Amino acid sequence: MSSSERYHLTLVGSPGAGSLGASPAGAEPRSPGEAGESAEAPLLQVGDLARMAGKTVRAIHHYEELGLIEPVGRSKGHYRLFEREALVRIRWIHKLQALGLSLAEIRTLVRGRHGSASAQQSAEQLRRTYETKLVEVRARVEELTALQRELEASLAYLDSCSTICTAELTPTDCAQCDRHPETEETDLISGAMV
Repeated sequence: MSSSERYHLTLVGSPGAGSLGASPAGAEPRSPGEAGESAEAPLLQVGDLARMAGKTVRAIHHYEELGLIEPVGRSKGHYRLFEREALVRIRWIHKLQALGLSLAEIRTLVRGRHGSASAQQSAEQLRRTYETKLVEVRARVEELTALQRELEASLAYLDSCSTICTAELTPTDCAQCDRHPETEETDLISGAMV
C-alpha cells in the first residue's frame, strides 16, 4: 500500500475552515486511524520540520531532492507533509556530516540500505562506514588532546609575560626573550614571536 493510501488528511479547526492553515493554536494535521482507534502522530509541514531540526526550509528541500527524506503526502494547501521519523533522519544526517561525510556519501549510504538484499548486508555496510569514522574520530581526539595541552602551556607562558616582562621591551624583543626559563615554549608561542 502506498503512503498516499495510508494517510487521509482531515481539516483541523472549525467546521468548514477549508484549509489546514486555519488550524487553531498551532494544531497540526493528523492522520486518523480506523474507527475506534486513536489518531496517529501528527504529520509535519516542511517549516515545522525545519524548525524542529534546526535547519532551513531550503536544507529540508535539498535533503528531499537528494532522496534522503521523503514526504508522505501533501496537505490541501499543497504543503509537503512528513512523518516524525524524518526528524530522526535529519539528526542522523547532521551527525554524519559532523563526522565528515558529504551529502553525496550519505545518499550512497541511504541508497545502499534500500538496495541491500538483506538487513544483514545493509548493517554490514553501515558498520564498515562507522568503523572507518571511529578510527578517524579517535585520531582527531588524540590530535585535539595534544593541541589542548599545547594551548594550556602557551597560556601559562603568556600569563608569565604579565609579571616578568617590562614596558621598555617591544614585540620584536620577544623572539630573543630569555625571561621564561621554567616555562615551556610551544610552537604556538615561537611561531607568533618570529
